Amino acid sequence: MARIAVIGAGTGAMAAAARLAVAGHRVVVYERTATYGGALGRFERDGFSFDTGPGLLPLPAVWRDLFVKTGKEPLESCVELVQVDPSARHVFADGTEVALPNASRAGVLAALDAALGADAGRRWGDFLVRARETWDRTRRPLLEEPLWPNWEVLAEREPYPAVPHKRLLRTRRAGTLAEVGAWELRDARLAALLESHALAHGLDPRTAPANAAVLPYMEYAFGMWYVRGGGLRELARAMYERCLARRVEFRFGAEVTGIVEKDGRVAGVELAEGGVAEAEFVVAGVAPGVLDRLCGGSPVRGDGEVPARRDGASRLTVLLALRGGRPPGTAHRTVVHAEDREAELDALFGPAARAPEQPTVTVLRPDDPALVPDADHEAVTVTSVVPAGGGASAEEYEVHAGRLVRAAERAVPGLRDRILWQEVRTPADVAAATGVADGAVPAPALAAAGGRLLHPANGTRTQGLFTVGGWSHPGGGLPHAGMSGALVAGLVVEGPQFRGSQ
Repeated sequence: MARIAVIGAGTGAMAAAARLAVAGHRVVVYERTATYGGALGRFERDGFSFDTGPGLLPLPAVWRDLFVKTGKEPLESCVELVQVDPSARHVFADGTEVALPNASRAGVLAALDAALGADAGRRWGDFLVRARETWDRTRRPLLEEPLWPNWEVLAEREPYPAVPHKRLLRTRRAGTLAEVGAWELRDARLAALLESHALAHGLDPRTAPANAAVLPYMEYAFGMWYVRGGGLRELARAMYERCLARRVEFRFGAEVTGIVEKDGRVAGVELAEGGVAEAEFVVAGVAPGVLDRLCGGSPVRGDGEVPARRDGASRLTVLLALRGGRPPGTAHRTVVHAEDREAELDALFGPAARAPEQPTVTVLRPDDPALVPDADHEAVTVTSVVPAGGGASAEEYEVHAGRLVRAAERAVPGLRDRILWQEVRTPADVAAATGVADGAVPAPALAAAGGRLLHPANGTRTQGLFTVGGWSHPGGGLPHAGMSGALVAGLVVEGPQFRGSQ
């Protein structure tokens, strides 16, 4: 039995802690804040409750596996996990609307044909076939296995099977997600639907590699899920309770100020309160800059490894307490697309990155009595991508929050007249919850693009020191965070020969 110190109580860190405890190790989690969950936070006021991080869960199999592997109670006995249907309603720039059924390929294609015209469903269906092939090629190396030592292979190969496209007497193949939309989908609304999946992760579809096609594929193949009875914060609670049941010890308000190394191997962690907690292994669920600082300012990655990745996008979220109940049949999620997509992308990802004047917004309207004081009120969350850091003032974020609400009114007529109060969550709030200085939110790992969208391996040059969570392999997003916990636990228990789940 080894002593293992886990830094941080985010979802990836707790996933690793539970698995390591089941393997017989003594695990202590040191969390600098007063609670668990990392990005899976909650805001409560006047009987209203809101998720402050992700509001929906893709690929729940990752969490089902965690609960099966760490105890007798399955995930569904710990939380009420429900599919949302439709998966999403989309409001396009030209006013066209479509509601897409959850995890129903035939239903999605029929809905697209009905809303966008004959042949739209066929083109989207053909795209999903290619996206599935991409998923099959990348699932194991980018989600289920430790990062390959020869990661350059992943960096160089584009796994998306692009369709040949003749242009100006030349045959070309799509290399970016935007080119997939323009050349293969050939409909501005289908292209907007495709690109919105990349934008939701803070990726510019004009530069994101074509294999970002796996992002919409995950949704349409495995569905989108919600935790009824309090939102995704309840998933964090269930993970915390599972850790406690497996005798994981949590120390909240315990800031780690350094990682102790002896003869090239970790020996413990230094605490702000004083003293050293000895450990044979340390699992760090922190941002790359924080990890380097904990190691005395020295880079923890070995030569030739994927460099520590920093994404430039964050989230601005407006929490709305509304008078009036949620109308029956309301979609859980509505994506309101920007009226000028190119202007939005130029603003977000241009040299002088700024919040766009006409943003794409995601409106979440959960059917969950636990979120409201009574049936005559509704809790609504409106979210948009903004540059991380960016130097915007609180007043500027308030102005942009107004833009988000006005955009959301395209999906919720009369929205502003129903507002009792609103709470604006900025990149600074993301930074406070996650410890990432500029509030950036990591995106999932993707192949190709020269490796710039890969994440560093979970192992480090210091023996016994591992990294977990969105800033290491396999990157951001709830499924990826859960898999990072599984990978780190495997590397600790089985050693460098561990090759992932079978």
